Amino acid sequence: MKYLHTMIRVSDPEETIRFFELLGLRQIDRMDNEAGRFSLIFLAAPGDEQAQVELTHNWDEKGYGEGRNFGHLAYRVDDIYAVCQRLMDAGVTINRPPRDGHMAFVRTPDNISIELLQAGERLAPAEPWASMPNTGHW
Repeated sequence: MKYLHTMIRVSDPEETIRFFELLGLRQIDRMDNEAGRFSLIFLAAPGDEQAQVELTHNWDEKGYGEGRNFGHLAYRVDDIYAVCQRLMDAGVTINRPPRDGHMAFVRTPDNISIELLQAGERLAPAEPWASMPNTGHW
């Protein structure tokens, strides 16, 4: 397992980038999705580019309360199906199953969202994940 990033939602990405630059972080990647009307901006400290902060800007959002601006922690895993099965066997709800063999979301007991991402190539779709519906939100 490898730590990837922490995601926070932002209302003004340029202002937030300036803030993080004052802390010493630099933008290392950006993706603007016109169809989905969102931007993903990744920042990291020079020399520590593997530990990132993801700024998510939903273009139509009018501001966030403190409870919705923190997004999730993300981890890369070697076998997303095995990790999800282990969690499910222990009673953890798989909020967003890895239907695509690539991404899943679960929540901690305090409802903090955890994103799991398959290392390398996506796994082939497999049951029970391929047909499992989302539960709640993540």
